[in-house]
Amino acid sequence: MATLPELAKLIRSYILTSTTEAGTGHPTSSLSATDLMAVLYFKYLRYDAANPQHPNNDRVIFSKGHAAPLFYALYAAARAIDPKELKTLRRLGSPLQGHPTPQFPHAEAATGSLGQGLSIGVGMALNARYVDQLPYRTFVLLGDGEMAEGSVWEAIQLGAYYKLDNLVAIVDVNRLGQSQETMYGHDAEAYSKRIAAFGWDVMTIGGHSLPEIEKAYEWAFSTNGRPKAIIAKTLKGKGVSFLEDKAGWHGKTLSTADLEKALKELGPVDSSLKGEIRKPEDVRPQPQVSVQAPAPSYKKGDQVATRKAFGNALARLVGQYPQLISIDAETKNSTFAEILMSKKKENYFEMFIAEQNMIGVGVGLARRGKIPFASSFAAFLTRAFDQIRMAAVSESNLKCVGSHVGVSIGEDGPSQMGLEDISMFRSIFGSTVLYPSDAVMTEALVEEMIKTPGIAYLRTSRPATPVLYDVGEKFPIGGSKTVRSSAKDRLTLVAAGVTLYESLQACDQLEKDGIAVRVIDAYSVKPIDRTALLKAAQETKALVVVEDHWAEGGLGDAVLDALAEGPSVPVFKMCVRAMPGSGKPHEMIEWAGISASAIVKKVKAILK
Repeated sequence: MATLPELAKLIRSYILTSTTEAGTGHPTSSLSATDLMAVLYFKYLRYDAANPQHPNNDRVIFSKGHAAPLFYALYAAARAIDPKELKTLRRLGSPLQGHPTPQFPHAEAATGSLGQGLSIGVGMALNARYVDQLPYRTFVLLGDGEMAEGSVWEAIQLGAYYKLDNLVAIVDVNRLGQSQETMYGHDAEAYSKRIAAFGWDVMTIGGHSLPEIEKAYEWAFSTNGRPKAIIAKTLKGKGVSFLEDKAGWHGKTLSTADLEKALKELGPVDSSLKGEIRKPEDVRPQPQVSVQAPAPSYKKGDQVATRKAFGNALARLVGQYPQLISIDAETKNSTFAEILMSKKKENYFEMFIAEQNMIGVGVGLARRGKIPFASSFAAFLTRAFDQIRMAAVSESNLKCVGSHVGVSIGEDGPSQMGLEDISMFRSIFGSTVLYPSDAVMTEALVEEMIKTPGIAYLRTSRPATPVLYDVGEKFPIGGSKTVRSSAKDRLTLVAAGVTLYESLQACDQLEKDGIAVRVIDAYSVKPIDRTALLKAAQETKALVVVEDHWAEGGLGDAVLDALAEGPSVPVFKMCVRAMPGSGKPHEMIEWAGISASAIVKKVKAILK
């Protein structure tokens, strides 16, 4: 049976040869953590490599994703992949990408944008402890450089708050970052004191002493309601003397001559060695009963804010979709996520004012088969843009909900006004962007989001708006509703959310003046209903898009994209073009030039 020192040597040889073959990668960052991970994988981890999605597998997240050569080498040493596959590192079409992604079946999530792995780990540990109630543990390998990221400390706080003693952070304190020494260098105690101050149990060790590493993992398996952190002092490039603790090697690989020198220094390696990973107990979460949800109970004309309809939808649908989880950034009485919390508290987790961590937690929950709805003010979701784009790389089934959008929120002023959110979420690969106008549509779209895999965003409004649609009406993703039309329509108004009502009022006023216009409720911003837009472009003389959003990247640009290869027709954008202030909602809509009166004026000017 292979010993841990022999396996560590084999793994180091894999790291050096694969990165040299690729001519690119991060061998020195991988070498520093080799001993830590070899002991974890081949003595303590419970993981069925033939079944990476086993619900009770221990989870391992390489938050320091640039140590991917080590990550892949571990599975080669376990013969979960053929060691020959390591030669495809960083090649086009290979699952062994420069940083881990789900293209490699053993990767829990995409990492490499530093500071995000611990948040994902918190989500997986929450799932184990409170949702699936399984005994698996989550291990997160972090670099000392990424400890400067605020999202790491958001995750540390939340892990302590939820008493996640099934979560283990392993901090590789190798001193050297990409361009200089890290903030605290080799002062491992500096990290220990800070993490302990947040309520974690901490042990500081020598990261290349196998007995100390084994002792740390034994300690980490104790359960006392506190997460565990192993702070390991290591040497970047450990195992190769001319690399050890030397600056200037981050992201650099060896020449062929240097590789020969390094392998000679490692000494003979038995390439037939195989590391054994112990399998987990075959326990699984209790099956959850699904109960058909009742229909919503709105009547046409009811005044209901779409943000409240969102909360109603979660509470109504959670029985039918028990994997639905609500997470909220301490805005639950504004987003109305509190309605679900009041009905089924076990399906709600408070994230506090930490949106970056909230999105990471959502990714962790989603990767364990849950359907998380992460809600906050739309303006505050922008600070988590990196986490959201990485969620797409992770192929996460994550749902985001932003309330308090546009100038129509009124008196709170520009710091609270989501005016960039459509643009942000439209830019996410494979995303769905939805902007409902009334309560019936909102509830229907929440269920559509549940049924549609991938990243989806729901934009909800603060003001109460009248119910337009009948309960039971269908609102497919990629669709729209033509709410006013005639054979005499001279142009088309395209709107969504609050500006739909301004457009309808303008339509009524224009009709009195003998001007017929079409009104399209473009609730699906991405994918947008190109068929309806092309029809309008062919049948009317111009399209006027009215939106409570900045000019860049919003509904207007979505319409322009849809018509880019269609008939030549003028498209006018009415949107927010100046920095807003505080005022009553109707005053702000008028000020921004997206009110009914402004639309009437614009239409008459175009037709003149």
